[in-house]
Amino acid sequence: MVVAIDGYSSCGKSTIAKALAKKLNLPYIDSGAMYRAVTWYFINNNIDYTNDIAVYDALNNIHLKFVREAESNVLYCNGQPLVDEIRSMEVSNLVSEVSAIPEVRVKLVTLQQDMGEYGAVMDGRDIGTVVFPKADFKFFIVADPKIRAQRRYDELTAKNEKVTFEAVLENLAHRDHIDTTREHSPLRKAIDAVEIDNSYLDKDQQLDKILDIITQKLKSD
Repeated sequence: MVVAIDGYSSCGKSTIAKALAKKLNLPYIDSGAMYRAVTWYFINNNIDYTNDIAVYDALNNIHLKFVREAESNVLYCNGQPLVDEIRSMEVSNLVSEVSAIPEVRVKLVTLQQDMGEYGAVMDGRDIGTVVFPKADFKFFIVADPKIRAQRRYDELTAKNEKVTFEAVLENLAHRDHIDTTREHSPLRKAIDAVEIDNSYLDKDQQLDKILDIITQKLKSD
């Protein structure tokens, strides 16, 4: 079974996808973390993402894989585990630009398809439209922008990052614009995706809603 969960930044896609994967006993693949890892690599190796040759060479030197550790999948880039490093505002400020580069998307989409070949819960921007257009289940997560910004702000300040709510809100608006208008596989709701607004839903309510939809469809099939 392949479950695709798409949506805007800071909508809680990863949280719900992890919980769903655990319930369904399927691998969880965080495609957003993969784009963040590439962005982190570009920043730390001074790669000019506007230079096609530099991007091409860098991509050939980036090797990503998920490793199951305890109860979570940890993303490794060239043997280095990446957790908080890829969630910084520095990475957030550049990840949409890097994600819009066609060569980056081609490399990561191919890798994601290989990872999910035998079933997975995968979240991102183009999972139900590009990576797995024939996914068994597709969900599109939305939430009020200010609520999304507050969630992200709380997450960053909990890690002692010095940010303002206004800066986070502006960053999300900027990312939304790039994600939805980029030429290569833009963020959009798949025709057959179920939209879920989680502005006022807690984690358990979201999970129950999605599990109910999956259960009902399996019964009808």
